[in-house]
Amino acid sequence: MQRIFSGIQPSGIPHLGNYLGAVRNWVALQASHECLYCVVDLHAITVWQDPAALAQQTRELAASLLASGIDPKAHILFNQSAVHAHLRLAWIFNCVARMGWLNRMTQFKEKAGKDRENVSTGLFTYPNLMAADILVYHATRVPVGDDQRQHLELANDIAQKFNHDYGVDFFPQIEAMIMGPAARVMSLRDGTKKMSKSDASDQASIKMTDSADEIALKIRRAKTDPEPLPETIEGLEGRPEARNLVGIYAALTDTDHAAVLREHGSKGFGAFKPALTDLVVSKLAPIADETNRLLADPATIEAILRDGARRAEALAVPIVEEAERLVGFLKV
Repeated sequence: MQRIFSGIQPSGIPHLGNYLGAVRNWVALQASHECLYCVVDLHAITVWQDPAALAQQTRELAASLLASGIDPKAHILFNQSAVHAHLRLAWIFNCVARMGWLNRMTQFKEKAGKDRENVSTGLFTYPNLMAADILVYHATRVPVGDDQRQHLELANDIAQKFNHDYGVDFFPQIEAMIMGPAARVMSLRDGTKKMSKSDASDQASIKMTDSADEIALKIRRAKTDPEPLPETIEGLEGRPEARNLVGIYAALTDTDHAAVLREHGSKGFGAFKPALTDLVVSKLAPIADETNRLLADPATIEAILRDGARRAEALAVPIVEEAERLVGFLKV
């Protein structure tokens, strides 16, 4: 089996976009890969976090992953800061990566904006830590959103430069796995923007623990246009909100836009939205119930993360120690 590594920042309960774009795929990949899934709390502090909130959001994310079907016995679920090998390799990669490479990272430019001089150095070197997260396990496949593809290309550049500089074939090449037709679920209030927890409107996203009533209200209020659903995919052109709702329905039924339109084309949103609501509730309600059950027992969540960190460390330490030996660090 190929080894997969993927991480997600602990910003609390995931939303529907997180579930369809990442979490559901993580669950499916367990059948065919050796999986390490990580709550990347080190990456989270590249911007300031309230300490108590960060700890609670780590528990919430872990609970949501477990409730969705991540198996912590067959695979590994852990929080990043508990495995110090990530940091040891990240420092080596800080010294391998070039400033010019990091300066080209479009995500840093977007996040820093015009305030570039006041952002943390951690935000700038974030891709080096991401490379260490993956390569400290010699993982070869990483399921990511398309917005992280550039970071994986950089990770491969770092691996190649390390191998070249030290005359070895130590770090493997990484393959990006861009998963699924619903990798980009958009805001319910603006079909041109990704669904996000940071949206000013609570109505823009559906949390995985939202109640049936909350889901119904958000879908009922979701922005649409006055036209009925088209009967062909071509009819979705220029209609981002319609495309988004159809895409959500397609992803939750494991079909595609064309199949949804064959069933619901020519119907108005007054008929389609209740059908979509029933579908979303049926998929999320069991996950919400299990998430809430786990959150009522935080000690169990922490025990699972602690065991995962122990098992992850057992894989990572020999690899980082060999990297340190190759660099020339003296073990005394």
